Amino acid sequence: MSHAGLTAASPSHGLDGDLHLDHYGGGRLPFVSLGGRGVRLRLAERGGAGEPFEVIDASGGYASACLGAGHPAVLRALTRAVTDLGYATDEIESAERTRLLAGTLGSGGLWCDHFPPGDYHAAGRNSGSEGMELALRLVLESRYDHRRLRPDPERGGRDLVLAFQGAWHGWTGALTPLLNRRHFRVGLPQIAADGPYGLAVEHLPFGVLEPLLEFFARDGERLLAVVVEPIQGDAGLLVPPPGYLRTLAALAAEHGALLVADEVLTFAKTGRFFAMADEYGPIPTDVTVIGKSLGMGVLSTSMVIARRSLAVRPSGAVATSDLRPLTCAVIHDGLRLIEEEELLERSAELGAQLAGLLDREVLDRFPGTYRGLRGTGLLQGLELAEDAADRLRDLRSSIIRAGCYVEFMAGAGRRSHGLPYVFPTMRVAPPLVTSPAELEELVAAIQRGTARFLGDGR
Repeated sequence: MSHAGLTAASPSHGLDGDLHLDHYGGGRLPFVSLGGRGVRLRLAERGGAGEPFEVIDASGGYASACLGAGHPAVLRALTRAVTDLGYATDEIESAERTRLLAGTLGSGGLWCDHFPPGDYHAAGRNSGSEGMELALRLVLESRYDHRRLRPDPERGGRDLVLAFQGAWHGWTGALTPLLNRRHFRVGLPQIAADGPYGLAVEHLPFGVLEPLLEFFARDGERLLAVVVEPIQGDAGLLVPPPGYLRTLAALAAEHGALLVADEVLTFAKTGRFFAMADEYGPIPTDVTVIGKSLGMGVLSTSMVIARRSLAVRPSGAVATSDLRPLTCAVIHDGLRLIEEEELLERSAELGAQLAGLLDREVLDRFPGTYRGLRGTGLLQGLELAEDAADRLRDLRSSIIRAGCYVEFMAGAGRRSHGLPYVFPTMRVAPPLVTSPAELEELVAAIQRGTARFLGDGR
């Protein structure tokens, strides 16, 4: 059999434009990736104009490549997995899966302060969206007697989920009702509020206590679950005020509602593994979903960590991707490296440096382009001013050509209760292995690219 079709076309600057489904409505960036190493990517202009150039990656592959590109620890894990570990599914026990779960959730495990041993179990999925789908499934299943498939006498009548304005929990069909933005919902199936299987979703402004208290006083007894990001990512890196998340957790527990924490973005980004924490320690959750950095930049994966009382009907949520040996090897070895090299502690220090640089060198210098800086650790956001938001793609391209690859989040838009509009926000989330010198270089490129965008040559 001939394989000419697979070999005839040599790598080029942009031949996949008509073959790859365009998720951006014609607004794809005009660049081609030629590879990368560490925190640096090699890019070229699509179409082959000009010489290839290097950028520091402040995006980290949608904030997933926490160890950068080509890290030796990841290469060793992949080699070991492909060579020795086989491909066991979740139907039988896997030594690699046991090692990962015992080392994280078992007695003395890495995460046992957040998830007391014996109280939680976990499952794996292909992506953050799939992880959130499973979390929602666990919430829905909690209303039913799994043996008789009838509503549970105590929880069967609960038909309300609380979500938050500006939230992003994934693009799959079951998750769209959790998003309050019309663009993501119109024309797609929605969860119905009526009937024995109905479910309604209410959205409140994130980080504001008064409407939260009013909501629980009014509807707490019919509330099934609360779904929350500890730091809202797509909404513009919105960080709640001190005490808000702990109050939210206490209100949910008081009213018998399940608390689902979406930590797909925040996992290992804020100077600790989990952002559901404060000065008093971990904030308890019923379900936590982690992803992005969990795959160490080479796998798209997620993990759903849930109380053992939460489960699905037999064979009701079997997945090909549930913590396969290769996935477990990459996660285990990556987590061990993060611990041994104290990358989380280091990232807290680097995050303070990054925030200071962005404040002095970008926000202060370009007040007409950026109007706010928010974030924690190596997860920082520069919100655009209104005029710049209208030219976001040009600004982003200018910064990339100046030497820094950045992303922009949509922003929360218009919010209720008199809260200010949140415009698109530049997400600056470099890998954990970024050096202090590379942070300075990264911010200098953002400054240079912004100046070029404005045409003042600074």
